[in-house]
Amino acid sequence: MNHAGGCHCGNIHVLLRLSKPPESNPVRTCTCSFCRSHNPRMISDPEGLLELSADDWSLVELYRFGTRTADFVICRRCGVFIAAISDLSTKPSAVVNVNCLDDRALFTAQQAMHEFQDETLEARTSRRTANWMPAVVQRERY
Repeated sequence: MNHAGGCHCGNIHVLLRLSKPPESNPVRTCTCSFCRSHNPRMISDPEGLLELSADDWSLVELYRFGTRTADFVICRRCGVFIAAISDLSTKPSAVVNVNCLDDRALFTAQQAMHEFQDETLEARTSRRTANWMPAVVQRERY
């Protein structure tokens, strides 16, 4: 199942491939100050794939905070938070904000709140390896 989307101004493009229907994907957010201020609805599918590209990468902010183990992809022009991409392995993995998808209304699962603040680096790495989806970033260098 393919789902397209991107940021509001059209600079960042997302193609999401999921292994199950939108309503069957768990939707989550966390209690960190970043998520509380952006109010994302995050999903991932370890059997899926996130493809991310941009027309102008100079307008893409790769923001790191906390443990500095993931890049939070934000459009500098319109401010939309797109995804978080982990750099903990040679194969990037990601979670995506369904609010940036064209068919976001189809993702109807009740949003679950998670607390990751006190998570150890080892636990975070393990959780991401098990739950985040493969990601392909269409860029000369990421």
